[in-house]
Amino acid sequence: MARPGSRVALVADGLRDAIRSEEFCEGARLPTEAQIATRFGVSRPTVRAALRELETIALVHTQHGVGTFVTERPAITAGLERLDSITESIRSTGREPGMVYKGRVIRPLLPDEAEKLGLSGDAHALELRRTILADGEVVAYSYDLMPLGVFPEGADPETVDGSLFSYLRDDRDLHPHYAVAEVHAVQSDGIGWDVAGGGRTALYVLLDQVHFERSGRPLLYSRTYFLEGRYAFTIRRAG
Repeated sequence: MARPGSRVALVADGLRDAIRSEEFCEGARLPTEAQIATRFGVSRPTVRAALRELETIALVHTQHGVGTFVTERPAITAGLERLDSITESIRSTGREPGMVYKGRVIRPLLPDEAEKLGLSGDAHALELRRTILADGEVVAYSYDLMPLGVFPEGADPETVDGSLFSYLRDDRDLHPHYAVAEVHAVQSDGIGWDVAGGGRTALYVLLDQVHFERSGRPLLYSRTYFLEGRYAFTIRRAG
């Protein structure tokens, strides 16, 4: 962090105030380094250091060769401590959830997947790939595995549609009671199949989690990649 009273802190604080007063609105491009340097009477290296300070707290982001932009507030905010479906989380913010299924296929579990689900190495699952939308805007991509044991004999797993939590609860009378989750930051150009400007590298927050019934029976293993800046998570902590 910049030393209080330093030139870097002066520029960072000045830009922060300008953003908070909406001189520079969400999504707006900041002036060039040279213009900011003139505004505050400092050198360009000082400006770059100040911008790095603001990037650290996610107030701005830089696109190399394009400029530095004010970060837009996330479309969706959800608490990690709550076990809600994505659809319910989106709807609770007043937005309309949507979902597009990219694919459905029954396949054997990979060894690491079987270990996650606590199943034998020869177990099979229904793999689903979904685009998650809020008011028609893509907010996440989800790769889901539902063990075939979830489905009654004779049922067609490939008819699964809509919210997976709703399907489990309403169609199968199965109720996710808790989940074991890991959170990772991922930067990749191979996750989103319909990201604007295909092949563009994007930053994601990966929620890698297995959902269980109260008895401990695994119901669903999901790897959901939330687009950074469109879907944010909070954690309530107490001492």
